[in-house]
Amino acid sequence: MCQLLGMNCNVPTDICFSFEGFRARGGKTDEHVDGWGIAFFEGSGCRMFLDDQASSESTIADLVRHYPIHSTHVIAHIRKASHGGVALENTHPFQRELWGRYWIFAHNGELQDFTPTLSAGSYRPVGETDSERAFCQILEYLKTRFPGTQMPAARELQAALSEVSTEIATHGAFNFLLSNGELLFARCATDLHYIVRKAPFAKAHLVDEDISIDFNDVTRPDDRVAVIATLPLTNNETWTRIPPGKLLVFVDGEPLD
Repeated sequence: MCQLLGMNCNVPTDICFSFEGFRARGGKTDEHVDGWGIAFFEGSGCRMFLDDQASSESTIADLVRHYPIHSTHVIAHIRKASHGGVALENTHPFQRELWGRYWIFAHNGELQDFTPTLSAGSYRPVGETDSERAFCQILEYLKTRFPGTQMPAARELQAALSEVSTEIATHGAFNFLLSNGELLFARCATDLHYIVRKAPFAKAHLVDEDISIDFNDVTRPDDRVAVIATLPLTNNETWTRIPPGKLLVFVDGEPLD
């Protein structure tokens, strides 16, 4: 299956260190060679990079690796194709608009016999993946449940997303990351872990590359950063596994609950 990476912070932060280890899993230390993508929220805008090449060999990934884009919400994905060929339109993350905000979605897993009726709705898939169909169904569900022009509160969204994702998960493994630049939702079906880095900061060493960083050198005392990944990215920190079936919402660098 694919792998996910997300970041949620209380101040704009770059993801270069985590991305360095994550991109290695796209063909160097793991088998996810069928494309990759990453999205950075910047204010009300969203900067996205997508490539249908393996992330470990992608020149676009080289750019992201050396380009310290500062963001409070980031979602990245490396793909091992199951539904849909290796093509740019099948590459995660996917982007749509709802309530005047961009929404970004990436999925890890495989949904069987999943053919939601979407042709009459506002959201339709461009590519061939089960993941994009699930994203369209989620947004259609939210738009129908909350028909106003204002985005609901975080707890209301969390409850609604738990409900619709539980329904979708009857078709198979449904790990995902979803963000609108204000909140980041993380649902675990099989594997999804997170860590919250805050003072007192320490050193971290990547699993997939022999690279370390001392966060004391690059942070301020009030900084708080949550990193979410399919599998832990470092081998000298304590990561928390999200229980299967649980959907968390991250705000300002930590889960609400």
